[in-house]
Amino acid sequence: MRALIIHNQMSGFGSDAIYEFQRALLHAGDEATFRVPSRDFLPEDVVSDVDNYDLVVLSGGDGTMASLLYALRNRSIPTCIFPSGTSNLTFINLGNAPEPASIARACRKCRTIQTDLGEMSWIAPDGTKRTKGFCMMSGTGYDADLMRTAAINKQSLGEAAYFAAALSNLNPTVTHFTITVDGIVHERVGIACIVANNAMIQNEIEIIPNNSMTDGLLDVIVLEVSQPVELLQTGAAVLFDKAGTKRARPHIESFRGRSIDVLSSDPIPLQIDGDPMEDAVTAYHAEVLPGVNHIIVDGLSRYRGEATEPDQSFPDASVMPFPAL
Repeated sequence: MRALIIHNQMSGFGSDAIYEFQRALLHAGDEATFRVPSRDFLPEDVVSDVDNYDLVVLSGGDGTMASLLYALRNRSIPTCIFPSGTSNLTFINLGNAPEPASIARACRKCRTIQTDLGEMSWIAPDGTKRTKGFCMMSGTGYDADLMRTAAINKQSLGEAAYFAAALSNLNPTVTHFTITVDGIVHERVGIACIVANNAMIQNEIEIIPNNSMTDGLLDVIVLEVSQPVELLQTGAAVLFDKAGTKRARPHIESFRGRSIDVLSSDPIPLQIDGDPMEDAVTAYHAEVLPGVNHIIVDGLSRYRGEATEPDQSFPDASVMPFPAL
């Protein structure tokens, strides 16, 4: 096996888990390139030689995953998501076992699913078009404000940085959104409009039900409130129904489609998978890129039923009943 391990050491609190994983992954005769990108790395450069490897491992947070998976789109190499960030929501949505040795074992078995990405584009204030990929949730409004405020404290506070940011922003901008989903127009008022490829957050809470990273669709989520305190009713519903299949989500409306355009009445901040952008925007376009990544899953994954058998030429791969116990 020739493995490429890309580790963003700026993600999360920093951990030796990736080195434990590397020791568990490699057998006698295997080779691994351990690559630590610079702070201002270009994702395309980091993965430019990926075709020389049997496996690529992405280690970092959701922003790292989004940029590298986008650079790897339409490449057929098996890709492992290793959780080294603050929230690791992409990994949570996969549902794989989190122990380094378990992740290494899943890499050796190399069962993969074809996953979607979202692609978002907008016009910057200088008139240039900017485009980024996302694997979780991106959008404008209150959530982007939270990400911007939390960014300075994520390294020291971890997930608590988001709660601190929420407490410091109790009066968000209320915006009129014009949302076009596959040609159908919706007019809504709220504090945020978010486009999601994955909608599960911590504690297996699904913001909206039946969201999937393999269905070729994106979900638009609108927070139809004027004050964050109004979301307490939503939080109560979530506590009693994490999957959202039995109780409605008060003050949250969603739409599902392949191509999405959003106009806002005011310039508001934008975030891409938790990373705040410099630009305030009044419009963005999002679309789904179906099945563009080959992601490794194990027998605990919620997507295990969609996994394909490994290529028989992959070193040490074996065919066995799925899931493996």
